[in-house]
Amino acid sequence: MGLLGFKEILDRITRLEERFAKLEERYVELQERFARLEERVTSLEERFTRLEERFAKLEERFSRLEERFAELEKRFIDLEERHYKLEERVARVEEELRESRRLLTVIAHRFGIISEEAFRQAMRYVVQDVLKVAKVERWVYRDTEGLVYGYPSIVDVDVAVRDKEHVLIEVKSRASKSDVAELYRIGQLYERVEKVKPKLVIVAGFVDPDAIELARSLGIEIIPIITT
Repeated sequence: MGLLGFKEILDRITRLEERFAKLEERYVELQERFARLEERVTSLEERFTRLEERFAKLEERFSRLEERFAELEKRFIDLEERHYKLEERVARVEEELRESRRLLTVIAHRFGIISEEAFRQAMRYVVQDVLKVAKVERWVYRDTEGLVYGYPSIVDVDVAVRDKEHVLIEVKSRASKSDVAELYRIGQLYERVEKVKPKLVIVAGFVDPDAIELARSLGIEIIPIITT
């Protein structure tokens, strides 16, 4: 019995030693896993540090980009202002050139360098610009009653239709009192034929003082070709 009891104790000790050996193996395994985890944590910390550094560099670059963008915005605003001023200067130069062309055309006609028809065609763009119309047509009618000139004749005048308003236009290098009276009679003839009361306009390079007074009394608008 004593020997049996002793053997049982030895068996239990052996099993305990085996279990302890397994525990030691698991402990070693856990230590290795823990070491690997530490390595991974260390690696992650290093990667995180590198990410922080990269993020700091990105923030720095972004700040520089913001500064450059602000500088570009300032330069763009400056360019816009300069462009606007340049456009104004170009517009003034173009207007001065138009005025010079008009003046030269008026002078050329006054000295007989160009014909009345050539003068009228040269000033057509002035009429369109002043009246804000795209199309100016020629109205021609045979005045058998002699209402305009006192005897039967062919009457012709430029006509522009603007917002349903009929505008009769005479272009003259120099507008006299007789030109005003003539356009007034043409307007009466036009109203009788077309059943529309027209607006009367004289576009002229030079205007006689008495022509201005008569035009005002007859309701005729005089528009100077050369503006001051």
